[in-house]
Amino acid sequence: MKRGGRAGIIGGGVIGGGWAARFLLHGWDVAVYDPAPEAARMVGEVLENARRALPSLADCDMPVEGRLTFSASLAEAVVGAAWIQESVPERLALKHRVMAEIQTHADPDAVIGSSTSGFKPSELQAGAPNPGRVLVAHPFNPVYLIPLVELVPGERCDADAITVATDVVTGVGMKPLLVRKEIDAHIADRFLEAVWREALWLVRDGIATTEEIDDAIRFGFGLRWAQMGLFETYRVAGGEAGMAHFIAQFGPCLKWPWTRLTDVPELTDELVDTISAQSDAQSGAYSIRELERIRDDNLVGILRALKARDWGAGALLRAHDRRLMADIPAAEPFGETSPQPLEMLTLTVLPAWIDYNGHMTEHRYLQVFGETSDALLRRIGVDADYVASGRSYYTVETHIMHVDEVAEGQGLRTSTQVLAVDDKRLHVFHRMRAAKDDRLIATAEQMLLHVDATAGRACTAQPAVLARLRTLAEAHGSLAWPESAGRRVGQRD
Repeated sequence: MKRGGRAGIIGGGVIGGGWAARFLLHGWDVAVYDPAPEAARMVGEVLENARRALPSLADCDMPVEGRLTFSASLAEAVVGAAWIQESVPERLALKHRVMAEIQTHADPDAVIGSSTSGFKPSELQAGAPNPGRVLVAHPFNPVYLIPLVELVPGERCDADAITVATDVVTGVGMKPLLVRKEIDAHIADRFLEAVWREALWLVRDGIATTEEIDDAIRFGFGLRWAQMGLFETYRVAGGEAGMAHFIAQFGPCLKWPWTRLTDVPELTDELVDTISAQSDAQSGAYSIRELERIRDDNLVGILRALKARDWGAGALLRAHDRRLMADIPAAEPFGETSPQPLEMLTLTVLPAWIDYNGHMTEHRYLQVFGETSDALLRRIGVDADYVASGRSYYTVETHIMHVDEVAEGQGLRTSTQVLAVDDKRLHVFHRMRAAKDDRLIATAEQMLLHVDATAGRACTAQPAVLARLRTLAEAHGSLAWPESAGRRVGQRD
């Protein structure tokens, strides 16, 4: 998938700023238009949080950040944009005026997504000169971390616009939920509104405080919903008999007068004051920016836990990593005969690699050296097809020496020296250096064994692979033997 492009963001509040950050950090150039005098500051603060949080979800380099500009007019922001995101206040007459102005100046094939949480696409399209390019693209705050986006095209939206919208949001790491039939508040907000309504009654009737209600969610069913949703959670609750048993057991309670979802409490001054006071007591010790950073750190932790298990939103992150990695240039093909170590990888120390001391954590050194070995194997022909045939090199020994520290955002490069080769064994020495000043950061000596995975034993490597390795070993034979190669742990001289 082509990475990057130009996006126009109309409205620079919390949601518009989140969209700008999501696109920028995936390599898109972004033009923002918002006449509010504080718009640039607000977008800048959202972007600062996004730069801190979003890369922590990736296990590879993010694309080079795009260029951010603040436009003096709406027309300037949308000209040449492939994607335009409207995030103005929820007033239909205002949205109609904005849609009309956008399509007066935008490219005819530009797709326009609206962040509206309540209006249906048919209501938005009614004010558009070209309704076929307008759809609802409803995200969730923070847009740069929460992957879900509800795409609601309605009946008048072009099929091509739906395809483009799906590809674009997928390309920036989001989960498109295509809503087949338009409905007020789409899908997710209908659940939120129901929970919100019941929560208002619980506060109004003095049954629970705002903090107690939040505790019920964050310590209880919210943890289940975060990784299984509603129906799958209830299916598990049904035990071995499954969903049918759950419904038979708990279905009758739906007729009991437990909730008040069809009734709305009057938002009197007294109720508003009660909610505000309780909320201040619950969270008032923190500024909004501090709460955003706490929220982002918690979301990153939950999402990375799901990613480690390849489940739910974590599976989406893994798939997005694969797309990002596909855009990273592959290693040069084999053909080197220079008597110099092979230059292998260039990479950046990611936020997720940092430990409590502020430096790259220990297991990431092994990860980088492991990826360096993988790159070497691909260059000698041990590629995906070779591995699929049932043969590969397995690492049987690794000795890492940590020489210097490296911090978040610093560039690294690795190189490999082939020390020895025989029919079944490969002895290599890797170096990791700082890209900026060539400091030696770490070394790794590895012994790899060629294995027939089907038979579960060592075997001779294929002739073409051996020929390439022997060429490298001969070329590197004139190099000095690495000083730390062959040392036992703790040996210094």
